[in-house]
Amino acid sequence: MTIDGPADDDAMPDTLFPNRIVLACGFATIALLCAATLPWPQALASTVLGTLMVAGADIDARHYLLPDAVTGGAVLAGLIAATVLDPFDRWSAFVTALTGSILVGAGLWLLRWIYQWLRQREGIGLGDVKLAAAIGAWLPLDAVPLCFGLASCAALVAVLLARLRDHSVERTTRLPFGAFLCPALWLVDYVVRLQTAWY
Repeated sequence: MTIDGPADDDAMPDTLFPNRIVLACGFATIALLCAATLPWPQALASTVLGTLMVAGADIDARHYLLPDAVTGGAVLAGLIAATVLDPFDRWSAFVTALTGSILVGAGLWLLRWIYQWLRQREGIGLGDVKLAAAIGAWLPLDAVPLCFGLASCAALVAVLLARLRDHSVERTTRLPFGAFLCPALWLVDYVVRLQTAWY
């Protein structure tokens, strides 16, 4: 199965925007939840991330593409959040977030390259690699496997449901993995912030 495989240039939309209703509802839900459960600086950071991830998940589910505005914005927001929200050593927090971004992004890029070398076709989209860089910027490294694990389990459930509905699912069937990875990133980040704030 191909994860966010290549798209033909002719089929690529000129503009990629999330559904306004989905984005508005997602933003409102996340903002209310964060405001009710997190200190306001953490709530603001989580809401920004959540809104970006709602946009990314919606676009990827419909177009099999993750726009740079979403992935790059998430990386930048993660670096800013890590720096601003650390009350002790902001420079160290920035370096830690930047290092995590590079390590996780490079790790998925390497996996992408190995898959392409073995199978002679692209299996992981560059959008997912950029999203992995955002994951490294937002999450502590020990939480990264949980994020990918949740996304993989959700994707597997989606595939099983598709099979139960008699939809054809082959090895070459494209899967919008970003649509699962985006919410997993926000959820894990939210739980980490919740634990840090109250426990």
